[in-house]
Amino acid sequence: MARAEGPASVRVVVALGLAPGIAPGRVEQVELELPAGSCVADAVRASGFAQRYPALDLGAMRAAVWGVARQPGHPLRERDRVELLRPLKVDPKEARRLRYQAQRPPR
Repeated sequence: MARAEGPASVRVVVALGLAPGIAPGRVEQVELELPAGSCVADAVRASGFAQRYPALDLGAMRAAVWGVARQPGHPLRERDRVELLRPLKVDPKEARRLRYQAQRPPR
């Protein structure tokens, strides 16, 4: 009986939310076809974001697959979405507290 071969490639999307100084609120996506067995780091390299946005430090960014944080060596599957995550500048709890104080009426 013949052994079933896996796919020769995987199609993935790499998404990057651009920094407020570059293009606020804009998310750029790149669809890629990579060799089977590719990992998150391969997809980030192939996306071309490092060349298009040299001001961004992709090495400082973490990556997630469908919103779940993953290591650079995590293997990719067909139709995965790799998301590049910028480091937080402000703790979300602190930002919420500051917004509340700014909206609160004076006593």
